[in-house]
Amino acid sequence: QVQLVESGGGLVQTGGSLRLSCAASRSVGSFNAMGWYRQAPGKQRERVAMITKGGMSNYADSVKGRFTISGDNALNTVYLQMNSLKPEDTAVYYCNAILMFSSYWGQGTQVTVSS
Repeated sequence: QVQLVESGGGLVQTGGSLRLSCAASRSVGSFNAMGWYRQAPGKQRERVAMITKGGMSNYADSVKGRFTISGDNALNTVYLQMNSLKPEDTAVYYCNAILMFSSYWGQGTQVTVSS
């Protein structure tokens, strides 16, 4: 059983920064990939960033240059550093992990960016 627990969300002003954490119940290096998704009210869930087992990362165009995904195997944690936040970044952010053919989700953490 894989568990993912997100933390680090909150209220921040435009231009501010937040760092989200996703604590996994096993080594992050054991997953095929891990990622961060977000869902704003009335919108579909979208992938924000992903990092593969080999360390390759990719980002949604809307966050490139502002967000950075990273992992710490020793702490079983994946991070999403978010800088230069904009009101349109407001959403519930979810951590996702892929292990073989299974996909796991955390409960989500709210990020609100005020204008």
